[in-house]
Amino acid sequence: MQTIDFELNGEFVELNQLLKLAGLCDSGGAGKQIVASGDVTVDGQQELRKTAKIRAGQVVRLGDAEIRVKAA
Repeated sequence: MQTIDFELNGEFVELNQLLKLAGLCDSGGAGKQIVASGDVTVDGQQELRKTAKIRAGQVVRLGDAEIRVKAA
């Protein structure tokens, strides 16, 4: 499993942008398509909201990649 530690600069990041910033897709639009496909989980629950607010302490999974969001 690939683990990515993402430092959050601010209160939250939108889910589709997080996927882009973490390098799991090429653009925010591609991130929206991935979220819409139902392949993304946040804290173990399927997340279908493309612009869900992801905050420090949450864990996002896509396939074998895990993004741990941490406060900067």
